[in-house]
Amino acid sequence: MVPLSLPANRPRLGNLDYLRGLSATSIMIYHYTTWSTGELSAQSFLGRIGIYGVAIFYILSGLTLAYAYNNRLSFSKTSLGDFFKKRLFRILPLLWLATLLSIALSKKIPAIADILLNLSGLFGFFKWNTYFATGAWSIGNELVFYSLFPILLIGMNKNRYLQGIITFFILSCHILFTFRIINPNELLAKQWHLYTNPFNQIFFFYAGILLYKLFSNTILKKYTGIGIGLTGLCILLFYPSSTINVDLVTGINRVFFTLSCCLICLSFYKSQYLLPQLLDTWLAFLGRASYSIYLLHPIVYAVAKAFFKILSKHSFVLPEGLLLAVSIIATLFTSYFVHKYFEVRFIRIGAKSYLSKE
Repeated sequence: MVPLSLPANRPRLGNLDYLRGLSATSIMIYHYTTWSTGELSAQSFLGRIGIYGVAIFYILSGLTLAYAYNNRLSFSKTSLGDFFKKRLFRILPLLWLATLLSIALSKKIPAIADILLNLSGLFGFFKWNTYFATGAWSIGNELVFYSLFPILLIGMNKNRYLQGIITFFILSCHILFTFRIINPNELLAKQWHLYTNPFNQIFFFYAGILLYKLFSNTILKKYTGIGIGLTGLCILLFYPSSTINVDLVTGINRVFFTLSCCLICLSFYKSQYLLPQLLDTWLAFLGRASYSIYLLHPIVYAVAKAFFKILSKHSFVLPEGLLLAVSIIATLFTSYFVHKYFEVRFIRIGAKSYLSKE
C-alpha cells in the first residue's frame, strides 16, 4: 500500500513491488465490483482479496521496513527522528489529499476534532473507525505500527526475552480477536470497529518482520519459491468457507488465510521471477503507485459516477460495465501523475536528512 523508499545502498525488492501493485489493483477492482453489483460472496476470490489484500499490505510493510532498517535503527534521537520523518512525509501528504477530497465529495461538514485527528494521523491511535477516505482506516493502523516498529525491531535484535514477550503479546491479540472478540454469528459490518482495531491487525505487520528475520539468509530454489506461492494462493482461493465475510476473519478459517498471506509474501520475497520487460515495467509501476491507487480509487469512482449520472439526465444512458472500465483507467492515470508529481516530491523531502548521513 505504501511503498518504502530505501536507502541508496539497499537494493529495492522488485518482486515485493509486484505483489504490492497486484494487491492494490485487486482491492480497487473488488471495490468497483462491489459498488456496481453489490456485496460479493466470501467464497469468491475478489471477496477474499477484499479482506486479505490489506493483510498482504501489512506483511509487506513489516518485511520491507525490517529489510531497510535492520541493524541500522537505534533508540538515538537522530536515528528515530530520521525514521519517523521519512515515514510521515511518505504517508501523510496523500492521506491529507484523499481526506480533504473525500470530505468535499461527501458535501457534509464533519466535526473539526475528527478532521484534525485524520489529518494528523492520530485517529489510528484514538478513533481508528473514524475516517473519511475509503480504506483510510488501514493507514491509521499503519501509523500505529510505525510508532511501534523501533521497539519491535530493536527488541527482536537485542534481547531474546523481550522478543518472546512481544511475540506472545501480539500473537495473543490475534488469537483473542480471531476466536473471542469478533463474533462469527454477527455481520462483519456491525463489528467494523472491532475489525479495524490496530491490535486486530498488528500480527500481519509483525509477521512481515518475522519473515525477514527468519528467511533473510535463505535461498529458495526457483520451483520451491513458486510452489510456496501457489500453495498460499490455493488456500486463499479454495479453502472452504460460508458466503458471509465474517467467516473469513474468525476461527480456524482466519488461521489458514493468515498462513496463505504469509506464504504468498514469502514466495515473492525470496523468489527471483524473471518477467518480460513490458510486464516488469507495468507491475513495477503498479507497485510504485500502489498507495495512490489504494487511496484515490474511491474518489475517482465517485467523480466518474457523478459524470455518468449527468450524462444519463441528458439521455446518454451508458452501461454499468463502461463505468467500471472508465474508473479503472482513470484511476491508473490519476495515480501515475499523483505519484510522480505529488508523492515523490514529499518522499524526497522526508529522505533528505536520512540520505545525508549515508
